[in-house]
Amino acid sequence: MKSILVLGAGMSASSLIRYLLNNAVENDWMINLVDQDIELAHRKIGNHTRGKVLHFDALNQAARLKAIEEADLVISMLPAKFHPEVAKDCITAKKHLITPSYVSAEMKALHQDALKAGIIIMNEIGVDPGIDHMSAMQIIHKIKSEGGTLHAFRSFCGGLIAPESDDNPWNYKFTWNPRNVVLAGQGGLATFIVNNEYKYIPYHRLFGRLFPINIEGFGDFEGYANRDSLSYRSTYGIDNIPTIFRGTLRRKDFCTAWNVFVELGMTDNSLPMENSEQLTPRNFINAFLPYRENQSVEDKFKSFLGETRLHLYERFEWLGLFDNENPIGVDNATPAQLLEKILIGKLVLNPDDKDMLVMYHEFEYTQNDKNHKIVSSMICLGEDKTHTAMAKTVGLPIGIVSKLILNGEISERGVLLPLQAHIYEPILSELSHYGISFLENRLEQNSENIT
Repeated sequence: MKSILVLGAGMSASSLIRYLLNNAVENDWMINLVDQDIELAHRKIGNHTRGKVLHFDALNQAARLKAIEEADLVISMLPAKFHPEVAKDCITAKKHLITPSYVSAEMKALHQDALKAGIIIMNEIGVDPGIDHMSAMQIIHKIKSEGGTLHAFRSFCGGLIAPESDDNPWNYKFTWNPRNVVLAGQGGLATFIVNNEYKYIPYHRLFGRLFPINIEGFGDFEGYANRDSLSYRSTYGIDNIPTIFRGTLRRKDFCTAWNVFVELGMTDNSLPMENSEQLTPRNFINAFLPYRENQSVEDKFKSFLGETRLHLYERFEWLGLFDNENPIGVDNATPAQLLEKILIGKLVLNPDDKDMLVMYHEFEYTQNDKNHKIVSSMICLGEDKTHTAMAKTVGLPIGIVSKLILNGEISERGVLLPLQAHIYEPILSELSHYGISFLENRLEQNSENIT
Protein backbone atom coordinates (compact mmCIF):
# COMPACT_ATOMS: atom_id res chain seq x y z
CA MET A 1 0.00 0.00 0.00
CA LYS A 2 1.26 3.49 -0.90
CA SER A 3 0.70 6.44 1.38
CA ILE A 4 -0.29 9.95 0.28
CA LEU A 5 0.12 12.77 2.77
CA VAL A 6 -2.13 15.79 2.11
CA LEU A 7 -1.24 18.98 3.98
CA GLY A 8 -4.31 21.21 4.13
CA ALA A 9 -8.02 20.47 3.84
CA GLY A 10 -9.33 23.90 2.84
CA MET A 11 -11.82 24.83 0.12
CA SER A 12 -9.47 24.12 -2.77
CA ALA A 13 -8.69 20.62 -1.44
CA SER A 14 -12.28 19.29 -1.39
CA SER A 15 -12.38 17.72 -4.84
CA LEU A 16 -8.77 16.55 -4.56
CA ILE A 17 -9.51 14.62 -1.37
CA ARG A 18 -12.64 13.10 -2.89
CA TYR A 19 -10.71 12.02 -6.00
CA LEU A 20 -7.95 10.40 -3.94
CA LEU A 21 -10.43 8.54 -1.75
CA ASN A 22 -12.50 7.41 -4.75
CA ASN A 23 -9.36 5.97 -6.37
CA ALA A 24 -7.70 4.67 -3.20
CA VAL A 25 -8.94 1.08 -3.28
CA GLU A 26 -8.22 0.50 -6.96
CA ASN A 27 -4.70 1.95 -6.65
CA ASP A 28 -4.03 0.63 -3.13
CA TRP A 29 -3.52 4.05 -1.50
CA MET A 30 -3.90 5.28 2.06
CA ILE A 31 -4.77 8.99 2.30
CA ASN A 32 -3.47 10.78 5.38
CA LEU A 33 -4.90 14.28 5.83
CA VAL A 34 -3.63 17.08 8.06
CA ASP A 35 -5.31 20.40 8.81
CA GLN A 36 -5.36 22.81 11.73
CA ASP A 37 -9.15 22.43 11.70
CA ILE A 38 -9.49 18.83 12.89
CA GLU A 39 -13.27 18.76 12.47
CA LEU A 40 -12.95 19.96 8.88
CA ALA A 41 -10.39 17.25 8.12
CA HIS A 42 -12.65 14.56 9.57
CA ARG A 43 -15.59 15.83 7.48
CA LYS A 44 -13.47 15.65 4.31
CA ILE A 45 -12.33 12.07 5.06
CA GLY A 46 -15.70 10.87 6.35
CA ASN A 47 -15.85 7.18 7.18
CA HIS A 48 -13.68 6.07 4.28
CA THR A 49 -11.56 3.05 5.19
CA ARG A 50 -8.65 4.40 3.10
CA GLY A 51 -8.60 7.81 4.77
CA LYS A 52 -7.09 8.92 8.07
CA VAL A 53 -6.74 12.27 9.83
CA LEU A 54 -3.33 12.87 11.40
CA HIS A 55 -3.14 15.17 14.40
CA PHE A 56 -0.09 17.42 14.16
CA ASP A 57 0.77 20.98 13.20
CA ALA A 58 1.81 21.02 9.55
CA LEU A 59 3.95 24.08 10.26
CA ASN A 60 5.93 22.21 12.92
CA GLN A 61 9.02 21.11 11.00
CA ALA A 62 9.91 18.13 13.19
CA ALA A 63 6.37 16.70 13.17
CA ARG A 64 5.98 17.39 9.47
CA LEU A 65 9.25 15.69 8.54
CA LYS A 66 8.31 12.59 10.52
CA ALA A 67 4.99 12.31 8.63
CA ILE A 68 6.71 12.94 5.28
CA GLU A 69 9.21 10.14 5.98
CA GLU A 70 6.29 7.74 6.32
CA ALA A 71 4.66 8.82 3.04
CA ASP A 72 5.31 7.92 -0.60
CA LEU A 73 3.94 11.20 -1.94
CA VAL A 74 3.22 14.58 -0.34
CA ILE A 75 0.63 17.09 -1.59
CA SER A 76 0.93 20.56 -0.10
CA MET A 77 -2.27 22.61 -0.14
CA LEU A 78 -0.78 25.01 2.39
CA PRO A 79 -0.33 28.70 1.55
CA ALA A 80 2.35 29.07 -1.14
CA LYS A 81 4.89 30.68 1.18
CA PHE A 82 5.24 27.37 3.04
CA HIS A 83 5.91 25.19 -0.02
CA PRO A 84 9.71 25.62 -0.08
CA GLU A 85 9.99 24.44 3.52
CA VAL A 86 7.86 21.40 2.75
CA ALA A 87 10.01 20.80 -0.35
CA LYS A 88 13.20 20.83 1.73
CA ASP A 89 11.71 18.17 4.00
CA CYS A 90 10.72 16.08 0.97
CA ILE A 91 14.27 16.33 -0.36
CA THR A 92 15.63 15.20 3.01
CA ALA A 93 13.18 12.28 3.13
CA LYS A 94 13.46 11.58 -0.64
CA LYS A 95 9.70 11.79 -1.16
CA HIS A 96 7.82 13.22 -4.14
CA LEU A 97 5.93 16.51 -3.70
CA ILE A 98 3.07 18.22 -5.56
CA THR A 99 1.95 21.84 -5.14
CA PRO A 100 -0.57 23.85 -7.19
CA SER A 101 1.31 27.13 -6.75
CA TYR A 102 3.61 29.17 -8.97
CA VAL A 103 7.27 28.20 -8.75
CA SER A 104 9.02 30.79 -6.60
CA ALA A 105 12.70 31.65 -6.93
CA GLU A 106 13.27 29.75 -3.68
CA MET A 107 11.58 26.67 -5.10
CA LYS A 108 13.53 26.88 -8.37
CA ALA A 109 16.75 26.94 -6.36
CA LEU A 110 15.92 23.45 -5.04
CA HIS A 111 16.05 21.82 -8.49
CA GLN A 112 19.53 20.33 -8.18
CA ASP A 113 18.86 19.07 -4.67
CA ALA A 114 15.65 17.42 -5.89
CA LEU A 115 17.58 15.80 -8.75
CA LYS A 116 20.15 14.42 -6.32
CA ALA A 117 17.37 13.10 -4.09
CA GLY A 118 15.76 11.45 -7.11
CA ILE A 119 12.37 13.03 -6.47
CA ILE A 120 9.71 14.93 -8.40
CA ILE A 121 8.60 18.34 -7.15
CA MET A 122 5.65 19.06 -9.45
CA ASN A 123 4.35 22.63 -9.34
CA GLU A 124 1.72 24.74 -11.11
CA ILE A 125 -0.64 21.80 -11.51
CA GLY A 126 -3.93 23.38 -10.42
CA VAL A 127 -6.10 25.49 -12.71
CA ASP A 128 -4.27 28.81 -13.14
CA PRO A 129 -1.47 27.87 -13.05
CA GLY A 130 -2.04 24.34 -14.25
CA ILE A 131 -4.85 23.61 -16.68
CA ASP A 132 -3.98 26.87 -18.45
CA HIS A 133 -0.44 25.57 -19.10
CA MET A 134 -1.51 22.12 -20.20
CA SER A 135 -4.34 23.18 -22.50
CA ALA A 136 -2.16 25.87 -24.09
CA MET A 137 0.83 23.58 -24.60
CA GLN A 138 -1.36 20.93 -26.19
CA ILE A 139 -2.34 23.35 -28.97
CA ILE A 140 1.08 25.03 -29.22
CA HIS A 141 2.77 21.66 -29.67
CA LYS A 142 0.15 20.68 -32.27
CA ILE A 143 0.70 23.90 -34.26
CA LYS A 144 4.47 23.39 -34.21
CA SER A 145 4.23 19.71 -35.16
CA GLU A 146 2.16 20.62 -38.20
CA GLY A 147 4.72 23.19 -39.35
CA GLY A 148 2.90 26.27 -38.15
CA THR A 149 4.48 29.44 -36.75
CA LEU A 150 2.71 31.00 -33.78
CA HIS A 151 2.40 34.80 -33.91
CA ALA A 152 -0.03 35.59 -31.10
CA PHE A 153 -1.19 33.91 -27.92
CA ARG A 154 -3.79 35.39 -25.58
CA SER A 155 -5.07 33.58 -22.52
CA PHE A 156 -7.67 34.46 -19.88
CA CYS A 157 -9.05 32.75 -16.79
CA GLY A 158 -11.66 33.76 -14.25
CA GLY A 159 -13.39 32.33 -11.22
CA LEU A 160 -16.98 33.58 -11.46
CA ILE A 161 -20.53 32.73 -10.46
CA ALA A 162 -22.67 30.32 -12.50
CA PRO A 163 -25.51 31.99 -14.44
CA GLU A 164 -28.16 30.22 -12.34
CA SER A 165 -26.64 31.69 -9.13
CA ASP A 166 -25.92 35.14 -10.56
CA ASP A 167 -28.31 37.19 -8.44
CA ASN A 168 -26.49 40.44 -7.66
CA PRO A 169 -25.65 43.56 -9.71
CA TRP A 170 -21.90 42.84 -9.58
CA ASN A 171 -22.39 39.50 -11.38
CA TYR A 172 -19.72 38.15 -9.03
CA LYS A 173 -19.23 36.20 -5.80
CA PHE A 174 -16.06 35.12 -4.05
CA THR A 175 -14.98 31.65 -5.10
CA TRP A 176 -11.38 32.13 -3.95
CA ASN A 177 -9.46 34.13 -1.38
CA PRO A 178 -11.24 37.52 -1.09
CA ARG A 179 -7.99 39.24 -0.10
CA ASN A 180 -6.44 38.30 -3.45
CA VAL A 181 -9.42 39.79 -5.28
CA VAL A 182 -9.22 43.09 -3.40
CA LEU A 183 -5.46 43.40 -3.96
CA ALA A 184 -5.47 42.08 -7.54
CA GLY A 185 -3.06 43.86 -9.85
CA GLN A 186 -1.08 45.65 -7.16
CA GLY A 187 2.67 45.41 -6.71
CA GLY A 188 3.97 46.23 -10.17
CA LEU A 189 3.30 47.00 -13.80
CA ALA A 190 1.29 44.64 -15.97
CA THR A 191 3.62 43.73 -18.84
CA PHE A 192 2.91 42.13 -22.21
CA ILE A 193 3.90 42.45 -25.85
CA VAL A 194 1.85 43.30 -28.96
CA ASN A 195 3.35 43.03 -32.45
CA ASN A 196 6.83 43.20 -30.91
CA GLU A 197 5.98 46.35 -28.94
CA TYR A 198 6.33 46.05 -25.17
CA LYS A 199 3.32 47.38 -23.29
CA TYR A 200 3.00 48.37 -19.64
CA ILE A 201 -0.09 49.15 -17.58
CA PRO A 202 0.25 50.69 -14.10
CA TYR A 203 -2.17 49.63 -11.39
CA HIS A 204 -4.21 52.85 -11.49
CA ARG A 205 -5.06 52.17 -15.17
CA LEU A 206 -5.32 48.39 -15.06
CA PHE A 207 -9.11 48.11 -14.83
CA GLY A 208 -9.63 50.70 -17.55
CA ARG A 209 -7.71 48.78 -20.24
CA LEU A 210 -9.99 45.88 -21.04
CA PHE A 211 -10.20 43.11 -23.64
CA PRO A 212 -13.80 42.10 -24.56
CA ILE A 213 -14.62 38.42 -25.03
CA ASN A 214 -17.81 36.62 -25.95
CA ILE A 215 -18.28 32.91 -25.25
CA GLU A 216 -21.22 31.33 -27.02
CA GLY A 217 -23.94 30.35 -24.61
CA PHE A 218 -22.41 32.29 -21.72
CA GLY A 219 -22.35 35.87 -22.97
CA ASP A 220 -19.94 38.76 -22.64
CA PHE A 221 -16.83 38.95 -20.50
CA GLU A 222 -13.97 41.39 -20.11
CA GLY A 223 -10.34 40.64 -19.35
CA TYR A 224 -7.74 42.78 -17.60
CA ALA A 225 -4.00 42.18 -17.85
CA ASN A 226 -2.15 39.94 -15.44
CA ARG A 227 1.01 41.39 -13.96
CA ASP A 228 3.43 39.20 -15.92
CA SER A 229 2.73 37.84 -19.38
CA LEU A 230 6.28 37.99 -20.69
CA SER A 231 7.83 35.15 -18.69
CA TYR A 232 5.49 32.68 -20.40
CA ARG A 233 7.38 33.07 -23.65
CA SER A 234 10.25 30.99 -22.28
CA THR A 235 7.95 28.76 -20.21
CA TYR A 236 5.99 27.77 -23.32
CA GLY A 237 8.98 27.70 -25.67
CA ILE A 238 7.69 30.63 -27.75
CA ASP A 239 10.48 33.11 -26.95
CA ASN A 240 10.19 35.06 -30.22
CA ILE A 241 6.41 35.35 -30.36
CA PRO A 242 5.38 38.93 -31.35
CA THR A 243 2.20 39.01 -29.21
CA ILE A 244 1.51 37.43 -25.84
CA PHE A 245 -1.09 38.53 -23.30
CA ARG A 246 -2.48 36.81 -20.21
CA GLY A 247 -5.39 38.19 -18.26
CA THR A 248 -8.15 37.67 -15.72
CA LEU A 249 -11.81 37.43 -16.75
CA ARG A 250 -14.77 39.20 -15.20
CA ARG A 251 -18.32 39.83 -16.35
CA LYS A 252 -18.98 42.94 -18.44
CA ASP A 253 -18.82 46.21 -16.44
CA PHE A 254 -17.34 44.60 -13.32
CA CYS A 255 -13.92 46.10 -14.00
CA THR A 256 -15.33 49.54 -14.76
CA ALA A 257 -17.12 49.51 -11.42
CA TRP A 258 -14.10 48.08 -9.59
CA ASN A 259 -11.99 50.86 -11.05
CA VAL A 260 -14.03 53.31 -8.96
CA PHE A 261 -12.61 51.70 -5.81
CA VAL A 262 -9.11 51.93 -7.27
CA GLU A 263 -9.47 55.58 -8.27
CA LEU A 264 -10.83 56.55 -4.87
CA GLY A 265 -8.03 54.71 -3.04
CA MET A 266 -10.24 52.17 -1.29
CA THR A 267 -8.06 49.21 -2.34
CA ASP A 268 -4.93 50.66 -0.76
CA ASN A 269 -3.29 48.33 1.76
CA SER A 270 -0.35 50.45 2.87
CA LEU A 271 -1.69 52.55 5.73
CA PRO A 272 -4.27 51.91 8.50
CA MET A 273 -7.11 54.41 8.68
CA GLU A 274 -7.68 56.49 11.79
CA ASN A 275 -10.33 55.06 14.12
CA SER A 276 -11.06 52.32 11.58
CA GLU A 277 -12.99 50.24 14.12
CA GLN A 278 -15.58 53.04 14.41
CA LEU A 279 -16.10 53.64 10.69
CA THR A 280 -19.47 52.79 9.18
CA PRO A 281 -19.59 52.02 5.44
CA ARG A 282 -20.86 55.58 4.91
CA ASN A 283 -17.98 57.08 6.91
CA PHE A 284 -15.56 54.87 5.01
CA ILE A 285 -16.56 55.92 1.50
CA ASN A 286 -17.00 59.55 2.55
CA ALA A 287 -13.38 59.59 3.73
CA PHE A 288 -12.34 59.31 0.07
CA LEU A 289 -14.73 61.96 -1.24
CA PRO A 290 -14.34 65.76 -1.12
CA TYR A 291 -15.62 67.80 1.82
CA ARG A 292 -18.79 69.56 0.70
CA GLU A 293 -20.88 70.73 3.62
CA ASN A 294 -24.19 71.00 1.78
CA GLN A 295 -23.91 67.89 -0.38
CA SER A 296 -24.85 64.34 0.63
CA VAL A 297 -22.43 61.43 0.42
CA GLU A 298 -24.63 59.91 -2.28
CA ASP A 299 -24.52 63.07 -4.40
CA LYS A 300 -20.76 63.44 -3.98
CA PHE A 301 -20.33 59.85 -5.07
CA LYS A 302 -22.59 60.30 -8.09
CA SER A 303 -20.57 63.37 -9.04
CA PHE A 304 -17.39 61.29 -8.84
CA LEU A 305 -18.92 58.63 -11.07
CA GLY A 306 -19.84 61.18 -13.72
CA GLU A 307 -22.39 60.71 -16.46
CA THR A 308 -20.56 57.85 -18.18
CA ARG A 309 -20.54 55.67 -15.05
CA LEU A 310 -23.72 56.79 -13.32
CA HIS A 311 -25.48 53.60 -14.43
CA LEU A 312 -23.16 51.72 -12.05
CA TYR A 313 -24.46 53.52 -8.94
CA GLU A 314 -26.87 50.70 -8.09
CA ARG A 315 -23.92 48.33 -7.58
CA PHE A 316 -22.40 50.46 -4.84
CA GLU A 317 -25.75 51.15 -3.21
CA TRP A 318 -26.45 47.39 -3.16
CA LEU A 319 -23.18 46.81 -1.28
CA GLY A 320 -24.51 48.99 1.53
CA LEU A 321 -21.75 51.57 1.13
CA PHE A 322 -24.06 54.40 2.19
CA ASP A 323 -25.37 52.67 5.33
CA ASN A 324 -24.62 54.45 8.58
CA GLU A 325 -26.04 52.14 11.24
CA ASN A 326 -23.24 49.75 12.19
CA PRO A 327 -19.45 50.07 12.13
CA ILE A 328 -17.58 47.81 9.70
CA GLY A 329 -15.71 46.65 12.80
CA VAL A 330 -12.07 46.07 11.91
CA ASP A 331 -9.39 47.45 14.24
CA ASN A 332 -6.35 49.25 12.82
CA ALA A 333 -7.49 48.41 9.29
CA THR A 334 -6.26 49.58 5.92
CA PRO A 335 -8.79 50.67 3.28
CA ALA A 336 -8.34 47.32 1.52
CA GLN A 337 -9.13 45.41 4.71
CA LEU A 338 -12.28 47.45 5.33
CA LEU A 339 -13.42 47.03 1.73
CA GLU A 340 -12.79 43.29 1.97
CA LYS A 341 -14.97 43.07 5.09
CA ILE A 342 -17.82 44.89 3.33
CA LEU A 343 -17.57 42.74 0.22
CA ILE A 344 -17.41 39.44 2.13
CA GLY A 345 -20.73 40.34 3.73
CA LYS A 346 -22.41 40.73 0.34
CA LEU A 347 -20.56 38.63 -2.24
CA VAL A 348 -20.44 35.31 -0.39
CA LEU A 349 -21.62 32.05 -1.93
CA ASN A 350 -25.02 31.00 -0.59
CA PRO A 351 -25.50 27.33 0.40
CA ASP A 352 -27.19 26.42 -2.90
CA ASP A 353 -24.99 28.56 -5.16
CA LYS A 354 -22.79 27.18 -7.91
CA ASP A 355 -19.65 28.86 -9.17
CA MET A 356 -18.14 28.85 -12.65
CA LEU A 357 -14.56 28.65 -13.91
CA VAL A 358 -13.95 30.16 -17.34
CA MET A 359 -10.77 29.69 -19.40
CA TYR A 360 -10.21 31.14 -22.87
CA HIS A 361 -7.24 30.93 -25.27
CA GLU A 362 -6.58 32.51 -28.65
CA PHE A 363 -3.82 31.32 -31.00
CA GLU A 364 -2.92 33.10 -34.25
CA TYR A 365 -0.42 31.40 -36.55
CA THR A 366 0.68 30.94 -40.13
CA GLN A 367 0.94 27.63 -41.90
CA ASN A 368 1.61 27.06 -45.61
CA ASP A 369 1.55 30.84 -46.15
CA LYS A 370 -1.98 31.09 -44.75
CA ASN A 371 -3.20 32.78 -41.57
CA HIS A 372 -5.10 30.71 -39.04
CA LYS A 373 -6.77 31.32 -35.69
CA ILE A 374 -7.83 28.87 -33.02
CA VAL A 375 -10.10 29.81 -30.12
CA SER A 376 -10.21 27.31 -27.26
CA SER A 377 -12.59 27.77 -24.31
CA MET A 378 -13.60 25.83 -21.24
CA ILE A 379 -16.50 26.38 -18.86
CA CYS A 380 -16.65 24.34 -15.65
CA LEU A 381 -19.65 24.64 -13.33
CA GLY A 382 -19.47 23.78 -9.66
CA GLU A 383 -21.60 21.11 -8.04
CA ASP A 384 -22.27 22.89 -4.76
CA LYS A 385 -20.62 25.13 -2.16
CA THR A 386 -18.06 22.44 -1.28
CA HIS A 387 -17.21 20.88 -4.63
CA THR A 388 -16.96 24.16 -6.46
CA ALA A 389 -15.69 24.62 -10.01
CA MET A 390 -12.61 26.20 -8.45
CA ALA A 391 -12.04 23.20 -6.16
CA LYS A 392 -12.58 20.77 -9.06
CA THR A 393 -10.23 22.52 -11.48
CA VAL A 394 -7.55 22.97 -8.81
CA GLY A 395 -7.86 19.56 -7.16
CA LEU A 396 -8.51 17.10 -9.98
CA PRO A 397 -5.27 17.78 -11.91
CA ILE A 398 -3.35 17.28 -8.66
CA GLY A 399 -5.11 14.00 -8.02
CA ILE A 400 -4.48 12.73 -11.55
CA VAL A 401 -0.78 13.66 -11.53
CA SER A 402 -0.50 11.91 -8.14
CA LYS A 403 -1.58 8.72 -9.87
CA LEU A 404 0.92 9.23 -12.70
CA ILE A 405 3.78 9.76 -10.23
CA LEU A 406 2.92 6.80 -8.00
CA ASN A 407 2.52 4.55 -11.04
CA GLY A 408 5.99 5.53 -12.24
CA GLU A 409 4.72 7.20 -15.43
CA ILE A 410 6.84 10.35 -15.05
CA SER A 411 10.55 9.67 -15.43
CA GLU A 412 11.88 13.23 -15.04
CA ARG A 413 13.13 14.38 -11.65
CA GLY A 414 13.67 17.79 -10.06
CA VAL A 415 11.45 20.87 -9.91
CA LEU A 416 8.97 20.36 -12.76
CA LEU A 417 6.00 21.92 -14.54
CA PRO A 418 3.35 19.93 -16.47
CA LEU A 419 4.49 21.10 -19.91
CA GLN A 420 5.41 17.81 -21.61
CA ALA A 421 2.86 15.86 -23.65
CA HIS A 422 3.33 12.62 -21.70
CA ILE A 423 2.26 14.53 -18.57
CA TYR A 424 -0.51 16.79 -19.84
CA GLU A 425 -2.16 14.39 -22.31
CA PRO A 426 -3.35 11.82 -19.73
CA ILE A 427 -4.35 14.60 -17.33
CA LEU A 428 -6.42 16.50 -19.89
CA SER A 429 -7.93 13.23 -21.11
CA GLU A 430 -9.08 12.20 -17.64
CA LEU A 431 -10.30 15.72 -16.82
CA SER A 432 -12.69 15.46 -19.77
CA HIS A 433 -14.45 12.61 -17.96
CA TYR A 434 -15.24 15.10 -15.18
CA GLY A 435 -16.70 17.69 -17.55
CA ILE A 436 -13.52 19.74 -17.74
CA SER A 437 -12.84 19.93 -21.46
CA PHE A 438 -12.13 22.56 -24.10
CA LEU A 439 -14.24 23.53 -27.07
CA GLU A 440 -11.89 24.30 -29.95
CA ASN A 441 -12.93 26.43 -32.93
CA ARG A 442 -10.98 27.54 -35.98
CA LEU A 443 -12.01 31.06 -36.95
CA GLU A 444 -11.19 33.78 -39.41
CA GLN A 445 -8.20 35.68 -38.06
CA ASN A 446 -9.13 38.80 -36.11
CA SER A 447 -6.75 41.65 -36.86
CA GLU A 448 -7.77 43.62 -33.76
CA ASN A 449 -4.86 44.11 -31.38
CA ILE A 450 -4.60 44.80 -27.69
CA THR A 451 -3.28 48.32 -27.20
